Amino acid sequence: MTVHHPIFARFYSRLSRALERGGMAEHRQALLAGLSGTVLEVGAGNGLNFAHYPGTVDRVIAVEPEPHLRQLAESESRKAAVPVEVVDGVAERLPVEDGSADAVVASLVLCSVPDQAVALREIHRALVAGGKLRFLEHVKADTPAMVRVQRLLDATFWPRMAGGCHAGRDTAAAIEDAGFEIERLDRYRFPDARTPFSSHISGVAVRS
Repeated sequence: MTVHHPIFARFYSRLSRALERGGMAEHRQALLAGLSGTVLEVGAGNGLNFAHYPGTVDRVIAVEPEPHLRQLAESESRKAAVPVEVVDGVAERLPVEDGSADAVVASLVLCSVPDQAVALREIHRALVAGGKLRFLEHVKADTPAMVRVQRLLDATFWPRMAGGCHAGRDTAAAIEDAGFEIERLDRYRFPDARTPFSSHISGVAVRS
C-alpha cells in the first residue's frame, strides 16, 4: 500500500540530513548497536539507519510506503555494509510472515502511523518469541505548557502538513499496551532547544 506525501517527503529528506549532522547519527548508532540476525525496519524513510547496522546483522527488510522516500532508501541500501531489501508496505499491514524477524527497528515513525495500536500489534506479530523492538521516537513533552502546544498542533494543521506526524503521542505507554515489556528506556531532548518535537525516547522492548 503506497502512501503519497510528496511535499513532506522532500522536506523531510533535507531536514533529516541536517539533523543527522547535528547529532542524530550518534543516536541511530546507539539504537542499532548489537543487533543480529534478520531485522525488520518499519518506516525506513530515506534509509539513514542503513549505514549504522552492525556486521552481525544477516539481513534487513526495510518497509517504506512513501515512493520518494523509498527511492532514496533504495539508493542508501546499495551503500550499506549488510544486505538491505527495501519493500513497499505500511506499518499496520507488514509484508512479512509471523515470527519472521529477530528484531524490529522503529525510528521516527510511530509518531506518524495512522493507528499506533494496530502498528505495534503488527510489529509484535512479526517478531519471534522473545524478539526485541528497538525504538527511537519523539514523544509527548514533559511540561504541561508544551503538552498544550502539542495538543493544539495535533488537533489542527500539523498532521496534515507533516505526513501524519503527531507531536505529542505517549509512545512508551502504547508499546507496553501492545504486549511488550520495556527493557530499557532513555529520555532526552533533541535538539537541545525546547520545542514541541524535542522530547525523545529510545530503548528496547521485548515481545512478551
